[in-house]
Amino acid sequence: MTRAGAARDWDESDVRVRPNKKGSRPRTKNRPAHSDATIGRVVAVDRGRYTAIVDEGTAQERLLIAARARELRRISVVVGDFVALVGDLSGDPDTLARLVRIEPRSSVLRRSADDTDPVERTVVANADVLVIVVAAAEPEPRTGFIDRALIAAYDAGLRPLLLVTKTDLRQPAELLEHYSYLDLDVVLSARNPSADIADLQHAGDRSQTLALGRAAVVQLHEALDGRVAVLLGHSGVGKSTMVNALTGADRATGNVNAVTGRGRHTSSSAVALQLEDARPGSWIIDTPGIRSFGLAHVDPLRMLQAFPELEPGIETCPRGCQHLAGAPECGLDLWVDAGKAGPGGPERLASFRRLLAAVRAVQEQIGQ
Repeated sequence: MTRAGAARDWDESDVRVRPNKKGSRPRTKNRPAHSDATIGRVVAVDRGRYTAIVDEGTAQERLLIAARARELRRISVVVGDFVALVGDLSGDPDTLARLVRIEPRSSVLRRSADDTDPVERTVVANADVLVIVVAAAEPEPRTGFIDRALIAAYDAGLRPLLLVTKTDLRQPAELLEHYSYLDLDVVLSARNPSADIADLQHAGDRSQTLALGRAAVVQLHEALDGRVAVLLGHSGVGKSTMVNALTGADRATGNVNAVTGRGRHTSSSAVALQLEDARPGSWIIDTPGIRSFGLAHVDPLRMLQAFPELEPGIETCPRGCQHLAGAPECGLDLWVDAGKAGPGGPERLASFRRLLAAVRAVQEQIGQ
């Protein structure tokens, strides 16, 4: 018999554990493998909802809407990604699947907002070709933008293709000469590329323009059949018009502002569309018209890949040469002065150095 206040023997039955308000199961870092998940291709992204195509190329091919699993909320999912999907995969209205995994990417096209922004942004994933779209006029073509896009393509492992639209307004001979030293596929297109050959009898003096437009569609279709292509260009150059001609879609098209010379944005987000009358896996990704294409994420040592006519010149550079303007004994100056980079060498070297200086400046700022 124990007295009040006397010592007492305690055992486990005397211990009371309060239940955990957030659940009594212990946490674990082991996530389900979802080995039975269905793999789909993301074709559109809109405010946290992902449109994916599953069973692609089969009779069961369908689109469905998915939301990211909680553990993926900090991971970027972009158009072109292959993802693992579970839950309701019927694709019926008002159903929602769950996106639980991103499959390894074969390529990633990236950009920063501008050359002073160290944050890289993934544009699309798993593409094969980058179609750089510029207009021969209205708006004027910018070689600086083309150079940036070429660097981004080579950095991502994509094959670049240059599409020059509105060639009925101006012949782009000077522009093409600027890139004559590149192994670069080029397609020329006039306006109204969706015009049918049957329309030529009503076209009068415009018959050659319409024929050139139709020929460009055929040429692009052959080049992109069986591949995933990304179209990149400023607003107003005719991207959406060409996308409509290649896919049979009805993407909105816009005009160029007569005062600013800039196009109106008609695409607000990237979207993938299937190439019409093509093999399974043939996709065109239309991207919003861009104002700038930053390269802060690109390794400066790889930038010369977009300037192959200059690249041999660095063989005579002194050790540690930065290849910038004013660099002592830089082999690029000697190479260009000797005419070995062609008549466009001086302008191409100036473009390379402008881009290189911008990228090196931001990378030094963030301590890379």
